Parts: sequence; structure tokens; C-alpha cells
Amino acid sequence: MTRPEEPVGEPEAVLGRMARCRLVVVIRSPTSADALDVGRVLLAAGVAVLEVTGTTPDACGVLAALRREAGAEVLLGVGSIRSVDDARRADDADADFLVSPGSPGPLTEAMLATGRLVLPGVFTATEVMQARAAGARAVKLFPASLVGPTGLRALLGPFPDVSFVPTGGIALNDVAGWLDAGALAVGVGGQLAPPTLHCDNETTALTARVRAVLDELSRPSAP
Repeated sequence: MTRPEEPVGEPEAVLGRMARCRLVVVIRSPTSADALDVGRVLLAAGVAVLEVTGTTPDACGVLAALRREAGAEVLLGVGSIRSVDDARRADDADADFLVSPGSPGPLTEAMLATGRLVLPGVFTATEVMQARAAGARAVKLFPASLVGPTGLRALLGPFPDVSFVPTGGIALNDVAGWLDAGALAVGVGGQLAPPTLHCDNETTALTARVRAVLDELSRPSAP
């Protein structure tokens, strides 16, 4: 499925918007209803780039519902893509970007064939080279907590033409450090997207936490 009427969906344009937002919030919930609840709160709080993991039940249905409510004002992606069928379903759901935890050749090629922005998962220099050779312009560095900003700086040395989005185990107070190390954007999960919200107090606390992070990232002094 394509959206020719919305050129913003072109991979480079999506990547540019992601770079300007600098934060990708990742939802991983036990039910689609939980994911929708969390997603709606995040969008209302101002999150502009949201990823729903494929391990969330009916992730593509969640994305479609959020798309109807938010329109093209936000970027919505599907993560944890592990098969060609997963990639096709994400494409059919009109995802702006597709994310995988790894980068096996056939999967990366299938993701790229959708014409969407893709972020194949990488951890080593060899995996970066393989993803780049397949045609990927950007990659997901995962699990980022095992590499750290210093590792990202090292990878950017031989790969200055690759955009890295570190994800996995990143604390909120480490986001600025990753951006300073050269990350295009940073993926944050549970600290900004809890699996479930049980009461109004949790919703209020999450909204305040998200707005504080977005405010910090919007300051001119932030990396």
C-alpha cells in the first residue's frame, strides 16, 4: 500500500522527520487494547514518532487505529519485524517505517522492497556492512545498552554515511549522551511506554514524564 498523495512518506523524508524529532518511543504491550491506551496518551503528550512492536497482539491494527486518530502529523512504525510476512503486513498497514531486531539478508531485502524507511537491527561492524550493502540507509543499533555511546562513536568512524538509531535498555537520562555521540534519534521503550496503564494517576505521571523529556530535547542547548 502506498500513499502517493503524501510525499512525506518517502524514506528520506521520514528519516529527516525522525532526525528532527530525535526520539522514537517504542510500545510493547500484552494486548492491543493496552497498546492503544498507551499510544493515545503518548500522542496526546506530544510524541511525534511512535513504534508499535510486532510482538504486541494485532500491532498493525493498533497502528491503523492510531493513524485514523493522529493522521499524518506523526510517524508510526512497526517494530520487531522478523519475517517477510511481517514486513508485508506492516507495509499493508501503511507504516511509515519498519524496524527489525536483526538484519538477515532476505528480511532486509523484503523490508526495503516495501519502499518504506527501514531500520534493520545491527550490533557489529559486519552487520552494518551487510545492511548497507543491501541498501539500508539507516540501522537500529540493538541492544544499544551493551554498546554504549562510546561504541556508537567507534562505529561512526568507518560508517559516517549510516544513520544509527540506538534502541534497547536506554535510560531517559542517557538520551542526550547518545545524541551527542552521533545518533540520528534514540529509541526508548518502557520508561516512556509502559506495557499497561492501570489508573488515571499513572496516565498523569506518564504524560508529565513525556512532556519533560520532549521539553528537554527541544531546548537549543540540547545535543
